[in-house]
Amino acid sequence: MTTFKETQKFDQPLIWIGIIAIGMIITFVFGVGLYKQLIQGLPFGNNPMSDNGLIFTFVLTTLLFIGLILLFAFARLSTIIDKNGIEYRFFPFQCQYRKISWNDIEKQEVITYKPIREYGGWGIRFGKKGKAFNVAGDKGLQLYLKNGKQILIGTQKDVDLADFLTTLK
Repeated sequence: MTTFKETQKFDQPLIWIGIIAIGMIITFVFGVGLYKQLIQGLPFGNNPMSDNGLIFTFVLTTLLFIGLILLFAFARLSTIIDKNGIEYRFFPFQCQYRKISWNDIEKQEVITYKPIREYGGWGIRFGKKGKAFNVAGDKGLQLYLKNGKQILIGTQKDVDLADFLTTLK
């Protein structure tokens, strides 16, 4: 094998349950408010906003909810490793692959890390140990660059990645 490729996405059920539950609750609350205030003619809440404000808020929260769903549905962390170096992209935040040549890498190792404690969670994160690009789990490729920076690229294929890296040496 001359190339290691991995594409990861946010497919954890708890993330989706959380996003959908919160979005549905917010949409439902504002939907009830619209019905009460516009259809029944009753003020929604102790200090009701204007009808136009309520409509605007309902539409805005619904669009934000849909946008959040689309963001998580299309987000992908792609990694390509070969004899030339490492390329990674966290779409849609990075449209182009970022390339790191082996000449720029002091050391690399497949590690187990603590995503929340060390980086504050998943996604594109900045922590005490540098930058992290991760989607799920606690395994990653830790890169120590010659310029002193550190980059962690998450992986779900830690054993395959470690085996592949030994074939490059």
